Amino acid sequence: MTAVTTILKYFPELSETQIAQFTALDKLYKHWNAQINVVSRKDIDELYVRHILHSLGIAKVQKFKPGARILDVGTGGGFPGIPLAILFPETEFFLVDAIGKKIKVVNEIAEEIGLINLKAEHMRAEKVKGEFDFIVSRAVTAMPDFIKWVKNKCAKKNNHSLKNGILYLKGGDLTEELKDFPNSNLYELPNYFKEDFFETKKVVHLPLKYKPRK
Repeated sequence: MTAVTTILKYFPELSETQIAQFTALDKLYKHWNAQINVVSRKDIDELYVRHILHSLGIAKVQKFKPGARILDVGTGGGFPGIPLAILFPETEFFLVDAIGKKIKVVNEIAEEIGLINLKAEHMRAEKVKGEFDFIVSRAVTAMPDFIKWVKNKCAKKNNHSLKNGILYLKGGDLTEELKDFPNSNLYELPNYFKEDFFETKKVVHLPLKYKPRK
């Protein structure tokens, strides 16, 4: 099974452009990872399952509408933002990370594959201006701290089946971490993906109330 076949198995409606973009990621990430470690060395050969398909788990929980605005906090090498931006070409993505060299890689890869719906900047989440439908991330910190970073960043109007808020990729037992967030919902990724890697992986949806900036 080729790497992109793994994606097509779960997302069969990809256009030729999207297939070409996903295909190009293998060579590009291997090239950049040799210079700047954006994906762990042991994971680079598992890029399509452990990073790309994992990122797309969010798309199984919520499909983003054209014109929606998504903020990816602590994107690292571009996950989940780059795979999601390929899948939803009419949705706007803003990727931020506190490590500048990782954002350089994100911008280089996005330009190489022609992702015009993605913007990436070297900055901390707290400094981001604007409002977003959803804030996505891959387990950059515990949920209580993450909420402090992104509070007051959700748009007022809900346009999706899920309420505006956080869509967070995380694994393991989250009972303790989410005990103070009774309105959070867990979506088990083994319900969508059959690979063993996803055995304990989840998408956490946590609605955030709109609060005008002071």
